[in-house]
Amino acid sequence: MSTLTSRERMLKAMRNEMPDRVPVAPDISNMIPCRLTGKPFWDIYLYRNPPLWRAYIDAVEHFGLDGWIYSLEEFSLDDPNAKETQDDEVKQETVIVKQTDERIVTRGYTQRKGRGREWSRHVTVYPRADPPTTLLASKVGMEQPPDKWRPIEGVKPQKKGFDLLKEALDLFDNRGVIGIWAGPPQLVSPEQGSGYSIYDYCDRYDEVKQWSASSGEWAVNYLKRVLAGPVRSDFILTGGSGMLVFMTPDILRDLALPTLKKITQVCRQEGIPSQVHCCGPERELVKICAEETELLSINPLEVPPMGDCDLADIKKNYGHKLGLMGNLHTTDVMLRGSVKDIRRESLEAIRAAGENGGFVLSTGDQCGRDTPDENIREMVNVANEFGVYPLDVAAIDREIKRLGS
Repeated sequence: MSTLTSRERMLKAMRNEMPDRVPVAPDISNMIPCRLTGKPFWDIYLYRNPPLWRAYIDAVEHFGLDGWIYSLEEFSLDDPNAKETQDDEVKQETVIVKQTDERIVTRGYTQRKGRGREWSRHVTVYPRADPPTTLLASKVGMEQPPDKWRPIEGVKPQKKGFDLLKEALDLFDNRGVIGIWAGPPQLVSPEQGSGYSIYDYCDRYDEVKQWSASSGEWAVNYLKRVLAGPVRSDFILTGGSGMLVFMTPDILRDLALPTLKKITQVCRQEGIPSQVHCCGPERELVKICAEETELLSINPLEVPPMGDCDLADIKKNYGHKLGLMGNLHTTDVMLRGSVKDIRRESLEAIRAAGENGGFVLSTGDQCGRDTPDENIREMVNVANEFGVYPLDVAAIDREIKRLGS
């Protein structure tokens, strides 16, 4: 019988402690909550009606999960050291340049007094039934400046900063945890259009190194301001998607690790859990974080071919230092698998990493839009039946054997 709230359960597991049962928090942070609203996805992503975090709370209720909001997309704090400048000579705006029954396309421009509009090289495409994508305008046949457009109207107003965080915490209540993101500098894809890539690292090392130092200092100061506010998130999310996709371990050590050390140290001193998210290859990052930082929790520990993590191996070698969260395959298992597959893989994950606590049953990064509801619910069923502490390992083994391969 559950004796803890979902929030308490998640926090114990993230702190590498033993809760009443294994928490269940598959990563359904984007597509599935949008699908459940029954609305075009652009209502959520563009018009914030409802905002994504509100749709996610409804999804947590729908499935009976232990909730995990890794970051509030509208949360931000003004930089107190930024100089206030108002340039009436410059106008910047993002507008709708195309709309059909299936998609909305937006594009930004800058206009300086006495000059024409300078259109961004990128557009953002908002499909009806998928999350938005930002890409080069030339890739969708829109390399030329548009000849017509209209303003974006009807965006639902949102609270900002700590007012937003308080509203989200109050609405979420004890159904899960809410994090705020503060991440280290990292390289990005050469096609992203902003930020530094591995080409820049090789060609302009001194410039990139200086950028990483200043960005890291900003991130740590931002974290301190977040933690000094009138209301506090449940945890701090750090790291970043694909850290070892766009950086080698050596480059990560050079650019990101100094800041990661400081972020986790501040979190430890302030008594708030820190959690790394890094989709893709992560095995080496687990080792680095366990041995060289004060990190408390890490996810999503993806399996091959998307990642390189073996859950049992990581639990054996680093489970005494880190809380683990993962790692059912989001396509082969969650999307395409049967309920029986979900049951077997959930049991295998609990068997691999659940003993003595410090484990959240989850998925390897984001679940696809069309993941069957019954597959998500089966994860909850397995945790309720076999995830109660202390674990009955013999019963888990018998069920795994009964299910077969």
